Amino acid sequence: MYIPFLSRFLNRGPRVSVLRMQGAIGMAGRGGGLNDASLAPLIERAFRRGKPAAVALAINSPGGSPVQSSLIAARIRRLADETGIPVHAFVEDVAASGGYWLACAADDIWADDSSILGSIGVISSGFGFHELIGRWGVERRVHTAGRSKSTLDPFRPENPEDVERLRNVLEPIHAAFKAHVTARRGNRLPEGRDLFTGEFWAGREAVEIGLADGIGHLVPRMKALYGEKVKFSVHSPRRPLFRRLGLSADAVLDAAEERAAFASFGARG
Repeated sequence: MYIPFLSRFLNRGPRVSVLRMQGAIGMAGRGGGLNDASLAPLIERAFRRGKPAAVALAINSPGGSPVQSSLIAARIRRLADETGIPVHAFVEDVAASGGYWLACAADDIWADDSSILGSIGVISSGFGFHELIGRWGVERRVHTAGRSKSTLDPFRPENPEDVERLRNVLEPIHAAFKAHVTARRGNRLPEGRDLFTGEFWAGREAVEIGLADGIGHLVPRMKALYGEKVKFSVHSPRRPLFRRLGLSADAVLDAAEERAAFASFGARG
């Protein structure tokens, strides 16, 4: 007796959970971009719902918060180790800085020829307005309890002590980033070449220097690994309606910040 439903069930192919990670990596609670709090339930479902054959990370991120990058990557590795499910990363336009931190959570990294990868560094930037307000006759008045409370005040001349103090904060963060990449990429990185300068590379060269494992796109690569009958279930964060429509101040700020971050790697055809 032929039962179509039962036949479809028995012939069902393996399933790959696709976790979409699009946008800048931001602080939890801001409401925009990627953060551990918003991604946690999605990551959990990607690994545990329906016993997937693999989890594929579709990454398009210029980076952002190093803490959130670390938390998200650690969560992915923790679940991968607990479930024994392989993780594959696929870079779309950009996986730079924190975006590359996320990519390194995977067992292998694939990119397009024109993808941008790398930027393994830490940055703090701002502006100095002290000469401008001086020309306009504006007097800056700051009162603090704590000598360093007004560190890097943009309305005062830059203080060498503040710069040194900032460097002492940035260096350990950079060291943690380098340790993560080294631990995950291991002997795939070339000896004697410093890849941790903040430079970034296009896909093919990123493969040649060990930052990625090959040129490949998500669907054909997953079919090559798991068969033509592989099925995909996509998990991606949903933003509130007002944010999707850009009808809030935070949405406007998020869009501006994200566009500026992507513009740093914005080669156009």
